[in-house]
Amino acid sequence: MTAPTTKGTAPFGEFRTWYRVTGELSPQRTALVVVHGGPGSTHDYLTSLSVFADGGTPVVHYDQLGNGGSTHLPGRPAEFWTVQLFLDELDNLLRHLGIADNYVLFGHSWGGLLVARHAAAAPAGLKGLIIADAPASYPLWLAAMAELRAALPAGVDDTLRRHEAAGTTDSDEYHAATKVFYDRHLCRLDPWPRDYQASFYELYNDPTVYLAMNGPSEFHVIGSLKDWGVTDCLADIAVPTLVISGRHDEATPATVRPFVDLIPDARWELFDDSSHVPHLEEPERFRQTVGDYLKTVAQV
Repeated sequence: MTAPTTKGTAPFGEFRTWYRVTGELSPQRTALVVVHGGPGSTHDYLTSLSVFADGGTPVVHYDQLGNGGSTHLPGRPAEFWTVQLFLDELDNLLRHLGIADNYVLFGHSWGGLLVARHAAAAPAGLKGLIIADAPASYPLWLAAMAELRAALPAGVDDTLRRHEAAGTTDSDEYHAATKVFYDRHLCRLDPWPRDYQASFYELYNDPTVYLAMNGPSEFHVIGSLKDWGVTDCLADIAVPTLVISGRHDEATPATVRPFVDLIPDARWELFDDSSHVPHLEEPERFRQTVGDYLKTVAQV
């Protein structure tokens, strides 16, 4: 039996945050709140996580401010887009849905850093944390990107660097070269699943947040996040934490390990046949791994 789905928007100051709830929210049931990556992407590529509602855990997806169904703000300057803005948006959504006293967070990629920072503030209602395919800092991420880029087929990194130096990262040649990297380290499925493509289309149609905070590609981070990370606060996370990554992930082991080393109660699941999206690349093992974890921390 498929769990019911409801959609809505939460007021967030003068803006609105779009959300979707699969299953029934109630004080007695721990909600799983899914925080997508980017920054500036959308929930679409994580839609399959709604399967956990069939086991009694209501699942909340939302689009972060700036894309998808939430308010778009293409005219806002780069300094408007801050980590604190998105932390405030998450807090606001939890209160709006009435789940701030009983929830688990799943954060993917950029969302993994965001939920780690949220968890380090020791919110009373947080029961568990899942950090998926995320680096503990962007300096670690950039060091890993340099290694992965150097291992690309001959000429690819030269092409990337030529366009990055010239400021022509919107060219077709640059996009074609990025696809070589993405097919290795973002998603190894061919073709990419429709849900994954949907988030890419959304980001392409409105790259405001991504360009301001990240940059023109996954591996050329020149936005406001380039020096940011969460290693300073990981020791303050007091809930059981599941860390997930893929063996071929752009979030390499060196970028992920601080989560495991510094969070007091953390365990790491490495998916051998995955890159950046194990929930799509190894869905059965992913469902089993996350489902087993939820049984230990969630009330259903």
